[in-house]
Amino acid sequence: MNIGDVAERSGVPAKTIRYYEDIGLVTPLRAANGYRSFREIDFHKLAFIGRARALGFTIEDCRTLLALYNDDNRESAQVKAVAEEHLRQIDEKISKLMSMKETLSSLVHQCAGDHRPDCPILADLSVVDDATCS
Repeated sequence: MNIGDVAERSGVPAKTIRYYEDIGLVTPLRAANGYRSFREIDFHKLAFIGRARALGFTIEDCRTLLALYNDDNRESAQVKAVAEEHLRQIDEKISKLMSMKETLSSLVHQCAGDHRPDCPILADLSVVDDATCS
């Protein structure tokens, strides 16, 4: 398969596939003319990585998960540990986003949104926090 074919089948853009090759996640064969030749195993790796990335796993997580996938002596506990850590990070992001939403909702509610120049949103944004300036 050429890069266009494998990109279409896996749903991973060709540019991303080239990047994955550059960082060693996939290693397609090279023809004498330098063209990449993707095997079925390359397609499966790309589909695997694409799915993992869609779930928000980092490149390094993907590398770890691929290694575990290819290790017949792996323990599912190893895979679960990677997934649990990622889930913990997602929960942390959700918590931060919820806090941001509450703050911004409150500010939007406080703002009259009329012809007057005073605005609680701008007032809040202009508050200098010593921790932010460090």
